[in-house]
Amino acid sequence: MKKTIVIVDDHILIAQALKGIIENFEDFQVLYECENGKDLQDKFQLKKPIPDIVLLDISMPIMDGFETAKWLKKLHPGILIMILSMQNDEQSVIKMIQLGINGYLLKNTSPYELEKALKQVAKEGFYYQDWASRIVFASLNNKKEEQRTIKLTDREKEFLKYTITEMNYKEIAEKMFCSPRTVESYRDSLFEKLELKTRVGLAVFALKNGFE
Repeated sequence: MKKTIVIVDDHILIAQALKGIIENFEDFQVLYECENGKDLQDKFQLKKPIPDIVLLDISMPIMDGFETAKWLKKLHPGILIMILSMQNDEQSVIKMIQLGINGYLLKNTSPYELEKALKQVAKEGFYYQDWASRIVFASLNNKKEEQRTIKLTDREKEFLKYTITEMNYKEIAEKMFCSPRTVESYRDSLFEKLELKTRVGLAVFALKNGFE
């Protein structure tokens, strides 16, 4: 069954071009396009189909990508968000990751990489190009001294090791001989201690700090 996508971009020609490209991908189909976040809200209220993935631009009038991502994560947390933007500055990338988006691509990416990114987001829940990953690692480096003062329990450290695997939370719970609810409590505690919101952030922290 194909994964469904909604494109949110105020440039109509770009949105239509993206739709044409994605319709050639075997595993995906575009449901509709929106001009900005407010347009997306309106279509949801009109009972338009809810997609698996939102392909989201950042710079848009009325309701930009930051506001849209925040709204989606609050009211529709099950939707995967892939940023497709011209903005590659550190502030935009870090802010979007803090909002909990699942992937970040630049608009000059190739159709091949777009398909690859969509497949990985659909399967694993995240995708970041190398340049975006470097920004994340640099940000964590800047907080290195601060992170050293954070006290983690042995079970939280054990959980961190599993965040860099392909195991889901239920499988991690089995490995740790505890319930999925307990694993979720470790995750939520780490989110609060490390000021993170996604498993991607936990995985990057785990890699950077040697929890392998």
